[in-house]
Amino acid sequence: MIDDGPQLLTIGQLARRTGLTVRTIRYWSDEGVLHPATRSDGGYRLYDAESVARLELIRTLRELGLGLDDVRQVLGGERDIASVAAAHVAALDAQMRTLRLNRAVLSTVAKRNSTTEEMALMNRLARLSAAERKHIIDHFMEETFGGLDAADPDIRNRMRVMVPDLPDDPSSSQVDAWVELAELMQDAGFRAHMRRMIEFNNADRGPDAPPGSSLWFMSRLVQLAGEALARGVAPGSEDADEVLRGLLGDADRAEVLERLRDAANNDVARFRDLVALVRGVEPTPRPDEEFTWVLAALRAHPAG
Repeated sequence: MIDDGPQLLTIGQLARRTGLTVRTIRYWSDEGVLHPATRSDGGYRLYDAESVARLELIRTLRELGLGLDDVRQVLGGERDIASVAAAHVAALDAQMRTLRLNRAVLSTVAKRNSTTEEMALMNRLARLSAAERKHIIDHFMEETFGGLDAADPDIRNRMRVMVPDLPDDPSSSQVDAWVELAELMQDAGFRAHMRRMIEFNNADRGPDAPPGSSLWFMSRLVQLAGEALARGVAPGSEDADEVLRGLLGDADRAEVLERLRDAANNDVARFRDLVALVRGVEPTPRPDEEFTWVLAALRAHPAG
């Protein structure tokens, strides 16, 4: 029997009022974060309106993920709620980054039907530090451009700026793309292929060649091929030969064909797409039809 007045509640009454279990309330009391207002003659804990308000605050803090030590410090006035909240936000951000990494790795493993060895590699790549990721990019750039001082500086600069690092707060798709991009940049065959493309560019650049001339050539080639396609010009026709002659002059068409085959390589195209995905932008549409037309025209007209 309670004779302390209607404002006092037993632990059972407090549980019914708040929707919490008696076990939870008793545990929080035992841990020292919820104190009874008094005790009955029989020694039972009794709670008042202030206890109800305190209990609601405890429940809110616990639902937000704060540990009992943090709750105890807030309620005891040792720490203010703002600083505890800021620290908890930082901890949640770290957990979310970890979860995104885990999800990205597992998603890629599932899509690729990867072996345990491949999964371990992907997990390691995803968790590289910023310095380790920079080392991969720097090594790729050195393998591609090292010693080729005459290479078009616009291409070198674009490549350096283009190859991205993983953002500080990446999405799962960006992590997934970065893992694949890191694998590609570390692939010896791909690095050799990129090096060969730059060596081709380097071989016939004269000392007076303006920066960006190689990029202009590719843009012009795609433009002319697109115009030819729009006019319905067949790659094997005389009109196609005229298009090539206007663009290439007396250049060695066999060498141009080899260069374009390198540029149209699927790994090169995938590299560009992955770079865009890591940057968080839509990949640039590939000029596949234009390249296919030019390659067919060069095969049909090997001599100018």
